[in-house]
Amino acid sequence: MHLVQLSGPAGRRVALVEEPSLRILKNVESVYELAQKAIAQQTSLAALVQQRVSDERIPYDPVYNGSSEWCLLPSVDVPEDPHRVLVAGTGLTHYGSARDRQNMHLSTITAEQEAQMTDSMRMFEWGRQHGRPAKGAVGIAPEWFYKGSGSVLRAHNQALDIPGYAEDGGEEAEIAAIYINGPDGTPFRIGFCNGNEFSDHVFERRNYLNLAGSKLRTCSIGPELVLDAAFTDVPGTVRIMRGGSVLWQKDIRTGEANMCHSLANLEHHHFKFEGHRLPGQVHVHFMGADTLSFGEQVRLQSGDTTEVQFEGFGRALRNTIVAHQPLASAVSVKTLP
Repeated sequence: MHLVQLSGPAGRRVALVEEPSLRILKNVESVYELAQKAIAQQTSLAALVQQRVSDERIPYDPVYNGSSEWCLLPSVDVPEDPHRVLVAGTGLTHYGSARDRQNMHLSTITAEQEAQMTDSMRMFEWGRQHGRPAKGAVGIAPEWFYKGSGSVLRAHNQALDIPGYAEDGGEEAEIAAIYINGPDGTPFRIGFCNGNEFSDHVFERRNYLNLAGSKLRTCSIGPELVLDAAFTDVPGTVRIMRGGSVLWQKDIRTGEANMCHSLANLEHHHFKFEGHRLPGQVHVHFMGADTLSFGEQVRLQSGDTTEVQFEGFGRALRNTIVAHQPLASAVSVKTLP
């Protein structure tokens, strides 16, 4: 079951994807609202969707292409308070990501250091050895990063920004898992969606301790939220378009079969923190990338379009890159009188 969030002349709506149409749900303005009702009624989201689906249909193609009066929103948000959304992720989860990170860091160290294992590879090896514990057991913690509140989320067809203070911007094609905490703080997984965990790899390459700052960028999810997706072995494609032509393209794979950490281990280490179990909080969690165009010397620029699509996760997620002018001066802070 695939859902989209829409904004249009009648306000916000949630719709069920029934290709080539979208069927509007009755009296529902957000996935957040729908998930809260499912928890309160102790029922499944799918059952609630079936209860709310209407006969009102709109064609999907114009909405997807941006030529409709309706536009797609991020596949989850908290409309009245985007700061109740925590956007984060885990790195060094995929075998391909470890290779790219190793190459990125080796380019900035000495020949003597190059003969030794980098911290990135050491952490990846820990995950490979201890990231898939037996059911109910606790494995080793993965690399974790924070991206921001819901204010950083962008939808299909919206721009991803390379801000004036950034050194670069690069796609990271991933699956994002979506969660909501119940009234007692219990986390519930809503589903999964296509994601582009956009980051500044040039800044990170200078020193791996810049990772935290390199992640504080806009990112995108959607267009479809898949409620019943399997996360075992998921093939996909990532593509960079420039001037109407394909600049770079790669087949990618995600899912637990391609990762050194199990989904259960990643979820435990995210939700073990009390601050991640606040009632009503929504989590968008990026599960890690298989490969990056930056790892093959591709540098994105204004006007480029990124496209991320995983098999079984609906239509591709597309975003145009917008590079802003460098900051003309430092940000100044005022003192309260």
